[in-house]
Amino acid sequence: MFIECEGGLSISTLMSDSPAFFKGWAKPGPTLPDTPEKRALEQSIQSTVGTPEEETLDAISGQYRLFQYRHGHRFSTDDILVAWYGTSWCPSARRVLDLGSGIGSVGMVAAWRLQGAQFVTVEAQEISVRLSRKSCQYNALVDRYQIRQGDFRDAGILSPDEKFDLVLGSPPYFPLDTGIHAEHPQKIACRFEVRGSIINYCEVASQHLEMGGVFASVFPTLQLERVQEAARGAGLSIVRMREIVFKAPEAPLLTLFLMMKMEHLPEAFRDKTWKEPALIIRTAEGAIHPEYSAVKLSIGFPP
Repeated sequence: MFIECEGGLSISTLMSDSPAFFKGWAKPGPTLPDTPEKRALEQSIQSTVGTPEEETLDAISGQYRLFQYRHGHRFSTDDILVAWYGTSWCPSARRVLDLGSGIGSVGMVAAWRLQGAQFVTVEAQEISVRLSRKSCQYNALVDRYQIRQGDFRDAGILSPDEKFDLVLGSPPYFPLDTGIHAEHPQKIACRFEVRGSIINYCEVASQHLEMGGVFASVFPTLQLERVQEAARGAGLSIVRMREIVFKAPEAPLLTLFLMMKMEHLPEAFRDKTWKEPALIIRTAEGAIHPEYSAVKLSIGFPP
């Protein structure tokens, strides 16, 4: 993946500051209850120190936290932008599906923004599911956040009648026979098409979209034709898209996409895509771009 790694702030860093503030920034959103279970989860990472599966507990949206492997796949700009884009253009979502949900970074950010929504997430890797379930419990989401382990392409993982207002997906970008594979198995599946490609994400999203529902995803800008072909093949229209520039004035590396089922749109609108101005992450001087600071604030991150 093209990653500007967000990584998160460690729990030790956060504990050194006020519960309500971090470096002058007021932490928004729900306050997590201080329970024995939550404290036990915080302490559980100590037993992993120095092991190949060493865990960290890192800040994500507001007071939400995310369990991650120190040497595995860690959440990135790609993930949080998919959550931001999807929830921004479907703010009334009641049911949300997160495909290939990994450690839960996309779903957790979306759940923080959509406090009244019910979530279903699907992830094949047991090592990622285990972390996601810990984060779900830590963030007090168990009543509205269902984590299913399995390949979302397999029958039975999602029943045909399950429909969602918002589907999220941050797919791997590269065919399995391209590039150098990372040593950690979690990273391989996150970057390479081990279990399907953008085609499969579009197909499954299309099958499970509620009336007027939307599918938000991200993919390399240079592979735009793959996304367009996958969308058409699944009966989806790309209604809007936005390129991501990681540092001005460089060329965009990623593009965010918002899709709807063609049959849910007027015929004259089905082949029209609104291309938004690029979102710039960092200025030419290396500072965080003011708009991206505003985006981060909207998803519960310090600017």
